[in-house]
Amino acid sequence: MSRGKLRPVFKRLWLLAPVATLGVGCSSTWGCDPDENWSQQNSPLPATLRDGSVPTKDTSCEALCDALGARTPCSRVTEEGADGSVVESVNCEAQFLCEGRRPEGLCSDGAVASETPALGALFARMAHLEAASVPAFERLAQELAEHGAPERLVRAATRSAKDEVRHAEAMESLARRHGAPMPELKVAPFQARSLEALAIENAVEGCVRETYGALLAGWQARSAEDARVRESLGAIAPDELRHAELSWAIHAWALERLSPEARERVDSARREAWRELEQDAASSHVPDEVARHAGLPSADVARRLVRELASELMPEALAWLEPID
Repeated sequence: MSRGKLRPVFKRLWLLAPVATLGVGCSSTWGCDPDENWSQQNSPLPATLRDGSVPTKDTSCEALCDALGARTPCSRVTEEGADGSVVESVNCEAQFLCEGRRPEGLCSDGAVASETPALGALFARMAHLEAASVPAFERLAQELAEHGAPERLVRAATRSAKDEVRHAEAMESLARRHGAPMPELKVAPFQARSLEALAIENAVEGCVRETYGALLAGWQARSAEDARVRESLGAIAPDELRHAELSWAIHAWALERLSPEARERVDSARREAWRELEQDAASSHVPDEVARHAGLPSADVARRLVRELASELMPEALAWLEPID
């Protein structure tokens, strides 16, 4: 993927992002479930349901969670407030999609305590993924050198690791601003691997997920209603675009050195990565207030962005994706 092709695609899709200028707050809270990025969300009962009606004591959990932009299973919770009043809320599950270059052997998931404010939990997971990208790029630089890659690719990978240190610090700052500590990062010791194994991981984590993550960072830089979020992501997005370009440059270099059979296995992994990314995007549900504050696209928009990227970067992958009604 040449620089001349990837950047115009990003610029075209970034222009679709709504530009926000207002700041908002958020009162919902959630904690992270270690399985598949699903998170428990505890929110006040919605004022209205999807059909505009007002919820009652007989309203189902399914309807309440749907109005909150979350999913079941769920439960209604009644608690006594400090002033003796009765407070009703609903516990649902929500999923948010954060992307970055995940290293092989990543053991931690960025989970935070269930009482952590929603935005803090979101930024904490983003900080965790940015921090995880540091050892991923450090390993990549070392492996590229060992496999005889051009020095420019080795230097770019080393520089990317340093970029990710700054990105993690920026996201950690946002997380702490919204009441979340930095999650502990755990990565298992790396083992030596073949060029094919390196190429498969780079195709999945770099050419697909990190490329989408770069697009998402630019989208948030335009759409977030929080000025601090726009400022932070605005500084991160150009770096992530360079990281995506590096992924494609490594992809091209590695494919030239692999057998036809190995190249097919790399491409098969990349096609499957697009399919999984689309599924993740389609199932991502973040409360509207949190999405506006952070500048995240809706699940439907996120899915369409994945398809747009796939159509430009790997058109044959579209045959693997589910049709959009």
